[in-house]
Amino acid sequence: MMDEVDRELIRAEEDARQHMSPTSERAPRRASNEVERVVTASSVSTSSSGGARARRDTGGMSRIPTSRDLERHPTELSRINTARSQHSATVGRSVRSRDNRRPLPKFGAGKPFPPPLPDQEEYVVEFDGPDDPYHAQNWSLKKKILTAAMLGYTTMTSAFTSSIFSAATPYVAAEFGVSSEVGLLGVSLFVVGFATGPTFWAPLSELKGRRLPIVIAMFGFSVFSIACAVAKDLQTLLICRFFAGFFGACPLAVVAAVFSDMFNNATRGIAITIFSMAVFTGPLLAPFVGGFIVTSHLGWRWTMYLASIMGWAAFILDFIFLRETYPPVILIEKAAELRRRTRNWGIHAKQEEIEVDMKELIQKNFTRPMRLLFTEPIITLLSIYMAFIYGLLYLFLTAYPFVFQGIHHFNPGQSGLAFFGMIIGQLIAGTAVLLMQPAYQRKLAANNGVPVPEWRLPIVIAGGVAFTCGIFWFGWSGYRTDVHWIVPAASGILTGFGLMAIFLQALNYLVDAYLMFAASAIAGNTFLRSLAGAGFPLFATYMFNGLGIQWAATLLGCVAALLVPIPVIFYLYGHKIRAKSKFAQSFPAPGAAAADNSSNDTAVDGEGAIHHAAASNVPKKETEKA
Repeated sequence: MMDEVDRELIRAEEDARQHMSPTSERAPRRASNEVERVVTASSVSTSSSGGARARRDTGGMSRIPTSRDLERHPTELSRINTARSQHSATVGRSVRSRDNRRPLPKFGAGKPFPPPLPDQEEYVVEFDGPDDPYHAQNWSLKKKILTAAMLGYTTMTSAFTSSIFSAATPYVAAEFGVSSEVGLLGVSLFVVGFATGPTFWAPLSELKGRRLPIVIAMFGFSVFSIACAVAKDLQTLLICRFFAGFFGACPLAVVAAVFSDMFNNATRGIAITIFSMAVFTGPLLAPFVGGFIVTSHLGWRWTMYLASIMGWAAFILDFIFLRETYPPVILIEKAAELRRRTRNWGIHAKQEEIEVDMKELIQKNFTRPMRLLFTEPIITLLSIYMAFIYGLLYLFLTAYPFVFQGIHHFNPGQSGLAFFGMIIGQLIAGTAVLLMQPAYQRKLAANNGVPVPEWRLPIVIAGGVAFTCGIFWFGWSGYRTDVHWIVPAASGILTGFGLMAIFLQALNYLVDAYLMFAASAIAGNTFLRSLAGAGFPLFATYMFNGLGIQWAATLLGCVAALLVPIPVIFYLYGHKIRAKSKFAQSFPAPGAAAADNSSNDTAVDGEGAIHHAAASNVPKKETEKA
């Protein structure tokens, strides 16, 4: 297998040929406003090759390498390719998104416009090789672990707060004289905040870095949590719960990207899996804590005081100890230092060329996700499946008290302890996904780094079956007093396993299938499932009271069983469905021609084309690591 430098040599030859023969026939290119790449763990560096004359009219980054490019370390080359895609995908990068018809303002003081910089790319700062200490992937293992633990706590705080209020809803309803369903709006509106928050925090993290949004969000989260605790009326409580969810959505949207900044291909999967386990166990740890609080002398308001205390602790940790990990913003800081110390005001980072365009912002962060959600069958069906699963996660916050408080006469704190069955199941699923990583890497290496999305689906299918069985088990063992309480509690092992297995690998499937539009695919998916998470708890009480525990669970189990074939269909026919899609990623076979696109980093035209996105996925052999 050729190494990265060989690939770069071939790419240089192809680029040189095309640059010298501009009239040569080229494959159709995708418009830049239709190209989107999810931010990956490969970091950012900008190529110094090719000046303004070699840059494309679209304002994109040059693809013509110099001899310096060809001598670079493979890791550095991978970061350069990622830099191009990150820069191409950032809102405001394309000059076509700007209004260029207005006349330029005068320079001022009677001065003429200065001549352009002789070679603009030579003034763009880069990382100094693959071992640059500025780069987050080159931090010490101790620093990475401490940062990951700090952000894991931050994320768990947000997830924990989403469900701790469920234990307080009967007391809130009684204090303000409303029905239990109105009281549950405190949970639902928080989850609605989860749905809307990422549309603001995710693009902000790509423009201003990861640290600023996280610090601002935890401050806002903590303030609104205190406001919930001291609310004098119901409307204040519900409004503040929504905004607490809106700010609390930031860690869920941004922390995974921080992990991608810090960890390379070999360790990123492990880090993201552990992060996901923290995200999904958080809502299940809260009910027993909230249950014991509301039945003590502290009262329901202390569920929100506790959330605020946890939030302030996260804010202080993040404000003092969190360092920027997003490579483009690190380069902005580096460029600012070089400008001050050298007094050369032409030095800048590529990210500083970006200007926010509202039309493009709306398109990439709302219009396109909705278009993908409702027109792409893979995204539509998987999002429906995941929305149902996510809705049941929050519906169980109401269903478990029916069984363990209504049938077995537990108090709210004891009832919350029953969720540990689901937590155990989630930990088992996360461990299973981690154990599958070596086999997946071997498949990837054997396929020359080209991922086949359907490789992700077997455990999703197994998780769907387990989840369905767990629901039937819970319903038909939980409605009778003569069945020991441990039996319905143990059903959570299957439901927790199914929930985690489905979520982890279904999201990975969407990323693999819609590589260039992964951020939009996940945004649409998140929007739909968050609405389900907000809506399901509202009808849970009526359903379980009207149908009974066993038949309500049967209804949910039958729906879950009807959804199991969705990943089976995609496992068998997903490649054919993707082939007909305008958005789904189609990796060319090694050596086949690939169409160019304006991000300039995913394909090379002509015979012997190299797919750099695929090439960067190939696990390195020992000789390559050396």
